[in-house]
Amino acid sequence: MIQVEVWSDIVCPWCYIGKRRLERALAGHSGEVSVEWRSFQLDPSTPTGDPRTVAESLAARKGLSASQVKGMFGHVTAIAAEEGLAYDFDRARTANTLDAHRLLHFAKAGGRQGELKERLMQAYFTEGADVGDHTVLASLAAEAGLDEVAAKQALADGSYAADVEADIAQARAYGISGVPFFVFNQSLGVSGAQPLEVFEQALAQSSLTILRAPAGAASGECTDDSCAI
Repeated sequence: MIQVEVWSDIVCPWCYIGKRRLERALAGHSGEVSVEWRSFQLDPSTPTGDPRTVAESLAARKGLSASQVKGMFGHVTAIAAEEGLAYDFDRARTANTLDAHRLLHFAKAGGRQGELKERLMQAYFTEGADVGDHTVLASLAAEAGLDEVAAKQALADGSYAADVEADIAQARAYGISGVPFFVFNQSLGVSGAQPLEVFEQALAQSSLTILRAPAGAASGECTDDSCAI
């Protein structure tokens, strides 16, 4: 059994791309593999209920022009399309992802974490859903096969916040500063949305070598300061 832990954020464009590339590698792997989605927040300071689009938020935070933002989004959208993903940044809405991460731990307890992770990212990048809104989150949980009433209760009472913090603390212990970050059997790490063959190599490799790609556009990862798009 190979255990894969993935640190990522719902609103990270490279995380969704990395997810698809990992899944392609898993489809061609004959052994048994378990995947666990770990919490990581790119910007915990994002206000709840921020009405701005992602483009507006990025432009304001980075001091970029509308044309610069459009070019950046166009680049990552084209790469996502190669993985069968349809990004729509015109619809994407700024959101604090803490509650979405709490809900992913709720989903883990219910055996549907992978299904919810996929549904959340699709809703955010393709459908323009507000993944910081409790009603929206509970509805997405139901679509992923979870109990909607129980999901609403977990969101309302602050459940699983400690689990999110534990994931983030473990990321710090590993030295993770950007996502996605993939850890295989707690010993081999892959940083960024690497090409398919890197994930295939990681699944096949049994050594304790730590594989780290350099930060930046080539590695395909986002940090709390910037997203290489």
